[in-house]
Amino acid sequence: MLVWCGGIYFGFGGRFWKKKAPLGRMKFIQNLQEKWKVGGSQFWLIMLTFALGGSLSGRLCSFLLNLAFLEKNWAFWLVYPLFLTILWPFSVLFVSFFTGQFRFFKGYLGRVGAKVFGIGGSVAAPSTASAAPATSSVSSAAPIHIAIFASGTGSNARKIIEYFDGAGSKSTSSQVKVSLIVCNVPDAGVLAIAKEKGIPTLLINKSEFAATGYVESLHNADIQFIVLAGFLWKVPEVLVRAYQPGMKIDGALVNGKENVSKGIINIHPALLPKYGGKGMYGSRVHEAVIAAGEKESGITIHWVNEHYDEGGIIFQATCEVVSNDTPETLANKIHSLEHVHFAPTIAKLLG
Repeated sequence: MLVWCGGIYFGFGGRFWKKKAPLGRMKFIQNLQEKWKVGGSQFWLIMLTFALGGSLSGRLCSFLLNLAFLEKNWAFWLVYPLFLTILWPFSVLFVSFFTGQFRFFKGYLGRVGAKVFGIGGSVAAPSTASAAPATSSVSSAAPIHIAIFASGTGSNARKIIEYFDGAGSKSTSSQVKVSLIVCNVPDAGVLAIAKEKGIPTLLINKSEFAATGYVESLHNADIQFIVLAGFLWKVPEVLVRAYQPGMKIDGALVNGKENVSKGIINIHPALLPKYGGKGMYGSRVHEAVIAAGEKESGITIHWVNEHYDEGGIIFQATCEVVSNDTPETLANKIHSLEHVHFAPTIAKLLG
């Protein structure tokens, strides 16, 4: 069945593709990217894997059946599609090793197998009475894995790591785990903190981040929640889409529970919607606040969307701005608020 569908797509689909208007082709590609939760470069690697895997399975099937049959009679053509169907998934998985898409195809073939053959258990919903205790036990056994994105010294990252290591709240330390530090600066202080704490790191580059959002790498680490803590790049749309709250993460299960995203949040060193947007970070924010004669400033923890500092506000805390404040003294006040409130707010969101 899989092979026949693939044959229709790559065979008859070729003519359809040529006739289809450019805007229609773009929409078709975008729909697949959204369905698969992948960026542009990964999408084309997946399509290449489909094509090469299909070609390989066809050649293998013909070669093996030519050894078994003396002529292409009715028996040959009866066995051919069945044998091809068996070979196709193995051929695609083999090719996916070389294209770097093995995890995608492992999940994809698993989902297709579940739909076609009923693999993966009953789809009937359990009764309310029996479901409640199971959810409770899974929740305590499977921590929520979070990734911290940072570009600098990592003072907020350290506070969050230590909070969920047990130094902050015992009730949440077993339910949340900082599993990955993502950084865009090779010598940033946050990388030293990650090494000290034994946390894996991912060093990213701008072009790949814009194209793919490193969604596959985050899924490979089972990351469910992303925290921006002094991260200076704009989050690309592909990553925002992949980590909308409730979005499935690669169809995976964690301790029998569906693995879903819980969103992306950021902390901003001002009281949004004021003093936010492109270019407003660090000392630039504090300089603008003082220059405007503001009497108070503070922090804003908010959801991340496709635009700078425009996501829904989750939490704000304020501090006084006095006449002799400098950008440095105001920064110290803001850092104090961040260190006090950021980790507990994350715990409340994930609790």
